[in-house]
Amino acid sequence: MSQADERRAESPSSEAEEMLSALEETGAPDLATLSVEQARALLGDLFTPDVDPEPIESVSEQKIRAYGRDIRVRIYDPDPDTTLPAVVYFHGGGWVCGNLDTHDSVGRALAARGNTVVVSVDYRKAPEHKFPAAVEDAYEATKWVAANVDDIGAGGGLAVAGESAGGNLATVVAQLANDAGVGAPEIDHQLLLYPVTNHSYDTQSYETNREGYFLTRRAMVWFWNHYLRDDALGVDGQNPLASPLHGNLEGLPSTTIFTSGYDPLRDEGFQYAEALVEAGVNVEHTNYESAIHDFANMVTLDGAPSLGEFSEQILDEAAEALQQKFE
Repeated sequence: MSQADERRAESPSSEAEEMLSALEETGAPDLATLSVEQARALLGDLFTPDVDPEPIESVSEQKIRAYGRDIRVRIYDPDPDTTLPAVVYFHGGGWVCGNLDTHDSVGRALAARGNTVVVSVDYRKAPEHKFPAAVEDAYEATKWVAANVDDIGAGGGLAVAGESAGGNLATVVAQLANDAGVGAPEIDHQLLLYPVTNHSYDTQSYETNREGYFLTRRAMVWFWNHYLRDDALGVDGQNPLASPLHGNLEGLPSTTIFTSGYDPLRDEGFQYAEALVEAGVNVEHTNYESAIHDFANMVTLDGAPSLGEFSEQILDEAAEALQQKFE
């Protein structure tokens, strides 16, 4: 058994197996065979369940004006009478799908349980807006939060956070801020949930988890092909703004990384954690051996069993990591 294989439990969690079986029984199509509109509708329906959300004292939206466009953000404040650290959060969805509603439960959980003001960013999506549009929006939103902490009732620290493609954006933003130096947002921590870190399909986890565990290898190829510009020469794919594993990691803020055993992205998460440590960054890395991709956003799912308590665990641990950073 390879070292990579040892990062998986003997089988996915019982909750994950039940959910995967239910999705198979419903005849859910292969994402890679769908149009962009169909994929967005499928994932939008799945991740926007008709249930009561986790309560937050204040939820509001604003539009950030940035170079001829608006960037919509949703602000979750669990205690408007108290100045709390700020977290800029980027949702997942392969840079193509997802929005403020599909990942509302994660934003709420990080705010309520982490005791932070969470600013969730509705960045531009591909293929209408190819790389690096999402990066530009993510960085502009982070600069806006850093410059307007008083107006949004935040202060005392700033973190970036994200899932999957959002985790990619979060750490790219941290690299941009670190490289920019004086005048850039001062980011104190990055929280990365099963992040995309490298435009490559050559890892062991891409082979062993290529299909059958929600996110497939075909789907990741589909996402990357929609996100990047004409990349026949690999220029965009090897750009650190797309593949942060190739970026400058020295001087990055402390980092919490979560990976999933049954996830094509697992090994690049390990690689990124190891590269950060080699660069002198303080890293806390937890691999959920029996988990599938995106399990933090599966507390509730529409039309299929959810991961329930399993999802609650990672949300609690992610929120605790934020609390510990800002104590």
